[in-house]
Amino acid sequence: MNKIDLIAAVAEETDLAKSKASEVVDAVFIAIEKALKERGEVRLVGFGSFVTSTRKAGKGRNPRTGEEIEIPASTSVRFKAGKALKAAVS
Repeated sequence: MNKIDLIAAVAEETDLAKSKASEVVDAVFIAIEKALKERGEVRLVGFGSFVTSTRKAGKGRNPRTGEEIEIPASTSVRFKAGKALKAAVS
């Protein structure tokens, strides 16, 4: 399922026009993005949680040359599925 499919499913489920459903889906994504930018957590009970994770800087090796390289610190987003979602998928 891609974003267009998601918008169509939301429109069908809620009896909204696709344009309005698109605004709703975009608003949800923006709200999640804002919360994660502020290092917050988005917890959707039964569905799952979006959290940020920080990796420290470190050293690695270039596999082609074997040369040691510096790997900068980074922040990534992680999703952990909730109990109800896991049960629904199983």
